[in-house]
Amino acid sequence: MSWIRDSSLTWAQLFCVRVLKCGVIPKHVAFIMDGNRRYAKQTNVKKLDGHSKGFDKLAETLQWCLDLGVSEVTVYAFSIENFKRSKDEVDDLLRLATQKFQRLLDEKDKLMENGVRIRVIGNISLLPPDLTKLIAEVELLTKYNNKAILNVAFAYTARDEMAEAMKQMVEGHRSSDLDLSDINVQLLSKSLYTMDSPYPDLCIRTSGEKRLSDFLLLQTAYSYLYFTDVLWPNFTAWHLLAAVFHFQRAYPTLLKVRSSLPKPPLSDKAAKFLENVEEKHWKKAAIAASS
Repeated sequence: MSWIRDSSLTWAQLFCVRVLKCGVIPKHVAFIMDGNRRYAKQTNVKKLDGHSKGFDKLAETLQWCLDLGVSEVTVYAFSIENFKRSKDEVDDLLRLATQKFQRLLDEKDKLMENGVRIRVIGNISLLPPDLTKLIAEVELLTKYNNKAILNVAFAYTARDEMAEAMKQMVEGHRSSDLDLSDINVQLLSKSLYTMDSPYPDLCIRTSGEKRLSDFLLLQTAYSYLYFTDVLWPNFTAWHLLAAVFHFQRAYPTLLKVRSSLPKPPLSDKAAKFLENVEEKHWKKAAIAASS
């Protein structure tokens, strides 16, 4: 199924969207798409079919977010912990991901027409070369799109993300690109995979589990967390609208807390360091795409 879809909202859902737009709409929504395997078990289909159904739901949900006016979405697609599953399931998931990223390239005209930027956040070095090449091609293709952003967390955990960020800062200090006084929470935040993104306003987890499972731990520290019992493939626009409604009710408190947080400045030296980190990322992507 296509990544770019037409809206599937009913007239009643469209009416609710208009009502919700009278309030604050989250700019950035994160999803922990949990429940694909349980869905497969409940419906007596193969695990791969459950994961494939989960992708179809992702494509549909992305369009609902665009209908609402959400400009950035981050999805937890594949955790580093998932490599501990059976070899057959991991291989199936990686093949499915390869197919879906190839589909993105096949649909590049629609992708560019809609101005969607795709970023993959995670430890890409853990992925097979063919998938790494596709990811690099998609990122380079959509690099300058700015109407909407989709971050796909693949081979990702928050602890690994923070460890990689700290390694970069340690190396920056060793090479004299950073002084100890340059290192603060702001620099750590900007050194994460989500360096260009505002922190999520709303984080939604399906399947009834009430935990973050090592997903955006720093970024969601002051996000509104919404948990629903529905399995991800059964997620509907009504569930998304309900989550946004609850976010709007909590927004005044969230705004008050966020506005009271200290915002240490980013030094000129730290800003230059980050520019170099980003430049290295794009050089690696160019090499991977041409391999």
